[in-house]
Amino acid sequence: MAVDNALLFERLNPKNAAMLLIDHQVGTMNFGISDLDALHLKNRTLWLAKAAKVFELPVILTTSNPNGANGPLFPELIETLPGIPVIDRVIINAWNDSKFVNAVKETGRKKLIMAGVTADVCLTFPAIDAVRDGYDVYAVMDASGTVNQYALYASMFRMSQVGVKIANTNMVIAETLADWSSQYGTALAGLYANRLPNFGFIAAQLEHQAALP
Repeated sequence: MAVDNALLFERLNPKNAAMLLIDHQVGTMNFGISDLDALHLKNRTLWLAKAAKVFELPVILTTSNPNGANGPLFPELIETLPGIPVIDRVIINAWNDSKFVNAVKETGRKKLIMAGVTADVCLTFPAIDAVRDGYDVYAVMDASGTVNQYALYASMFRMSQVGVKIANTNMVIAETLADWSSQYGTALAGLYANRLPNFGFIAAQLEHQAALP
């Protein structure tokens, strides 16, 4: 099933997107990732999760073998998204797990913001299959660490060859927000200040200037 052309050019918004965070587990993030540091990866993942909460996006969380070396999802993610069920699996490609695919279908959304650890497996395989099944997928690379830079490049090239949109955290959040004067603007400004320190410095300076007589 090809992705509809109109869907491809439709911008992300709070009514058409879902957030899929795949296997952000403490073991994998701390010991299996070398293309970016674990703190950066955790920061970007929490930024996505908190933005999804502001936008009220449907969210799907997954783990792979959490009782083994991969470990559970990192606790800050669970705290950010309380009550969100976690789909556990042993199937490598999440898109081959009926529980995962059914959860995606139940969101009713055709645009999927997707991040996964590792990028070359947990993200790449389901992203490709979702495009095949008619979804418009945004692969968030700075929330999707992997084993080395070669694996990162391979992931991006392979996904882009079949129509997955290569993206980063700032890109997908800004596109979904679209307008700082919207109902989401104030909350998102706070998130930017918290997760992107340079933005926080600018915002604080503007507030200071506005308070001057």
